[in-house]
Amino acid sequence: MLSWALTFLIVALIAALLGFGGIAGSAAAIAQFLFYLFVILFVVSAVVSLVRGRSPPLPPA
Repeated sequence: MLSWALTFLIVALIAALLGFGGIAGSAAAIAQFLFYLFVILFVVSAVVSLVRGRSPPLPPA
């Protein structure tokens, strides 16, 4: 999901350089939304992992 945010950020930067303000603004807004969504999902995942207190099973060696 973070790769999608980076992709939209790159699209926004290229569009801004070429003078497409509407497309650049839209792509930047999408990139920002995806980045914050990624951060929220990461924090939720970390909290759930801490609450459960179990480590994931190790693969067989």
